[in-house]
Amino acid sequence: MTPARRPTGPIILALDVGTTGVKAVAFDLASPWRHVAIREYPLLEPQPGWQVQDPESMMSATTAAAGECTSVVGGAEVIAVAVSAAMHGLLALDAALRPLTPLITWADARASQQARFLQTSGQAGELHRTTGTPIHPMTPLTKLMWFAQNEPQTWTRARWWIGLKDYLLYQLTGTLVTELSSASGTGLLDMATRTWSPAATALSGVSMDQLPPIVATTATLTLSPGAAQQVALPAGLPVIAGAADGPLGNLGTRAITPGVAGLSLGTSGAIRMAVPKPQVDEGGALFCYALTDSVWVVGGAVSNGGVVIRWAGDSLAPDVSAPAGGLADEALLSLAATVPPGSDGLVMVPYLLAERAPLWDPDLPGAYLGLRREHTRAHLIRAAVEGVCRQLAVITDSLDRIAPVTSVRVTGGTFRSPLWREVMAASLNRPLHLVAAAEGTALGAAALGLFALGRATQLTDAVDQLTPADQPAEMTINPDAAMATTYAELRGSIPRLIAELQAAASLFAEEAASRPTTNVRNR
Repeated sequence: MTPARRPTGPIILALDVGTTGVKAVAFDLASPWRHVAIREYPLLEPQPGWQVQDPESMMSATTAAAGECTSVVGGAEVIAVAVSAAMHGLLALDAALRPLTPLITWADARASQQARFLQTSGQAGELHRTTGTPIHPMTPLTKLMWFAQNEPQTWTRARWWIGLKDYLLYQLTGTLVTELSSASGTGLLDMATRTWSPAATALSGVSMDQLPPIVATTATLTLSPGAAQQVALPAGLPVIAGAADGPLGNLGTRAITPGVAGLSLGTSGAIRMAVPKPQVDEGGALFCYALTDSVWVVGGAVSNGGVVIRWAGDSLAPDVSAPAGGLADEALLSLAATVPPGSDGLVMVPYLLAERAPLWDPDLPGAYLGLRREHTRAHLIRAAVEGVCRQLAVITDSLDRIAPVTSVRVTGGTFRSPLWREVMAASLNRPLHLVAAAEGTALGAAALGLFALGRATQLTDAVDQLTPADQPAEMTINPDAAMATTYAELRGSIPRLIAELQAAASLFAEEAASRPTTNVRNR
């Protein structure tokens, strides 16, 4: 695609604020022109298992990225700002709306004990059915329980408990609200009523008036004078509340009809499918989050995606160097490709980070199973790739029980690799349609913005307006039949292996807890 040298307008500006960076994209509605600006910020770990961010650094990065976009649009009219943000974050504000805490991100595992309590007490199932959010340390519900039990001073001072999207909208508009999509990922929303759940909020310890009002994802706010000055846009410009990054990813890849799943794989991964109303699976493996009031997505996210291969490179093959002009991952994957499918019986359970779907068991550790002397590091690396793909295949099986998955649309930098494409297609045993849209979630945000403004009557029409006519054709990856058979046979033994691993991990934890503490100084 060769974009026009200058935009002719009108322009819609999409802000996609994520875990480690923000992407601002200016889309020209009259030509293929677009401009992408990226700013990064660190994910901080003040204590083991804590994953937080400085909200002010995130806002500074957002205004810088937005300002870069507005500086290059020239005289073209910007008609609106549309917003996406990462889910599951939690931030406390005082009565003057000043942060009392850093943003506690989805990756923060401090609330493991609170999640375990809800699971062992038998409350997790009903909460999941009500809120659509499986019980896990990622959720604001369990994080709130942690604050109530561990930081009484913060708990007492907090006037508001909000998420990343809520803080972003406040900084842009001066209005403190949340929207339905982000609210649906908190573990505090009653999906049936679209309001805060009395049962969930009572468990969390907060009162409903400490949570922001919920507006539609298509709600229109206005840019405040202060924010307008920072990003060089006119005050009063429409700001579309938008949705959370996961559902918007489905919209950006056109995976918004039942039977069409959207799969994204980067550092982490997820597979989701759109449904017309809230629903959860009886097995408790899937989440359910809103895109709009009438479009919801069901699916599962894995914490361990491409990060597993990066770990394998650092730990197993630090001497494997990148090819000239290439990336280290390419060399690792080339090494893994020398091993046959199934890794000669070696299986990896890739739980290096506290895992989410399909088991939602953050305490289950990763492991290699079936390790033999003949296995090499090439086997270990390939087993890691196969382990990640297997996790997403298990989630897809659960989606099949909601509606048969007939098509999988995939995005993410990992799919530049032929090995990832081949193993994923064979693991799912379905053709993969590799989507060319590089802007992904930002494109979804812009499309929802056009829909909210009345410039499109259907969500898919809004995506079409933002897709250049000369965009490269999608690549289709068909599963290799022999490889798919190998993976299907191997998967039959996985539930038993996982159960044995869970039992062993539980026994080890019990034994470790019962050992007497040694006082080194008195030896």
